[in-house]
Amino acid sequence: MASAAAQQSLPLFYKDLIPLNSKEHSDWKTKSLDDAKFMEGQHAIPLTIEEFVSAGRHFPIIFSDSDTPVPLVLMGLNEGVNIFMDDAGKFTNPVYLPAYIRRYPFLLARLNPDSDELSLCFDPTSEAVGEMKKEKDALPLFEDNKPSENTQNILKFCEDFEQAGARTQAFMEELKKLDLLMDGEVSISQVGNDTPFVYRGFKMVDEEKLRDMTGDKLRKINQNGMLPLIHAHLFSLQLMRDIFAQQVQQGKVPQVTQAPAA
Repeated sequence: MASAAAQQSLPLFYKDLIPLNSKEHSDWKTKSLDDAKFMEGQHAIPLTIEEFVSAGRHFPIIFSDSDTPVPLVLMGLNEGVNIFMDDAGKFTNPVYLPAYIRRYPFLLARLNPDSDELSLCFDPTSEAVGEMKKEKDALPLFEDNKPSENTQNILKFCEDFEQAGARTQAFMEELKKLDLLMDGEVSISQVGNDTPFVYRGFKMVDEEKLRDMTGDKLRKINQNGMLPLIHAHLFSLQLMRDIFAQQVQQGKVPQVTQAPAA
């Protein structure tokens, strides 16, 4: 999940990306946002494996349908639908917020593609960062031209996120080696509609292959901690029907019978 600073491949949420430095941003500060409009229109959010248990209580956990799948939580089953946020971009109920959301507008990025060194960068279009001369609750990014305690905490969070991302990537590579991933499909019937809504376009763990695992392979995923994570993913899929029901209640069900979940 390491982020790239190249403008043509900005990560989800980020509209721009510049490195933080004491020369240009010595007087800049950060503040908490009153809303999450920066994630408006997004229904599938990246997730690290450390978050599976906490996130799985609120959202379905799926895997992207790509050559290098990544875990995602679904805040809605259809593109542009987020049942947990209102029109003002505020969360309507207390839910677990993935670290990917909490990290914004900061991240660690490679400024030089030939180097492995990561620099702390941020999205300058975010209202969470700026000079903020009149913001009483804003925290400074630098003090005496040195990173403030606030900035050190931000850096530590981003470093922890990158490390969790590396562990998540290793988990996904192991799932592929074990051939446990399959094309996902969920069919949900709606009262008064004879044609079910069919959601595709994602990956999930093949329960049949998981049940058939024996010997060293089963022992390995049990000892290395993969098995509880797989179960958290599978249990969370039951929430897809709950989210669909809330989409119906909110009038956010598309007039189609097939729509990819991610």
